[in-house]
Amino acid sequence: MQFRIVTLFPEMVENVARFGVVGRGLDEGLIGLTCISPRRFAGDVHNTVDDRPYGGGPGMVMQYEPLKAAVAEAQSTLQGPATVVCLSPQGRRFDQATARRYAGFDSLVLVAGRYEGIDERFIKAHVDEELSLGDFVLSGGEIAAMAVIDSVARLIPGVLGDKDSATFDSFEDGLLDHPHYTRPETVDGLSVPAALLSGDHARIARWRRAEALGRTHRRRPDLLAGGLSDEDQALLDEWLAAQEE
Repeated sequence: MQFRIVTLFPEMVENVARFGVVGRGLDEGLIGLTCISPRRFAGDVHNTVDDRPYGGGPGMVMQYEPLKAAVAEAQSTLQGPATVVCLSPQGRRFDQATARRYAGFDSLVLVAGRYEGIDERFIKAHVDEELSLGDFVLSGGEIAAMAVIDSVARLIPGVLGDKDSATFDSFEDGLLDHPHYTRPETVDGLSVPAALLSGDHARIARWRRAEALGRTHRRRPDLLAGGLSDEDQALLDEWLAAQEE
């Protein structure tokens, strides 16, 4: 899969991309990543890409033409048309379902905004989707773009060392992930749950499902708003009763 990032700070994205899952995917040729700076397409000697907002107000606004040219450059390096996504506080919240959808694409162009915002005409004419990481504001879209790339890259076959790792991530089945433990068996008087030491695969699976349901119920009840199967509801009720005890 090919990622193209339109950003005023290519070094910021490229440095982050060197590490972890994304770095492994790049090293093994499973994904590609190229940054394009709108400054390359600025119309003056100062490489200006922003100007004061019409109507007054604080801050500066990224201009239409340099962004348009940068996206066109990004598209020209790809085999076919790619979905253009702008990272913006005004966008729809990014989630695992969107990451899975993007993982099925051959390519993706991510536009990282800066300053007070982007000329709305560019958004309407050249952006297919706007995405937000959540209800907070960042100084720019680079961190958000890297979060999207990392989330999508781990779903590309071969990027993760264990092909099953992504299957058991939080949100893959609509629940938060269950707790994890490793050696030693006891540390500071705290022990690994007995179910995980039993060697009984059915018991372990049942314990993990119950913990995932319980953790989601306590921390993200909104994820359960669609309702549970009778089996999952019974498992959750059993988990809640055990917590009270």
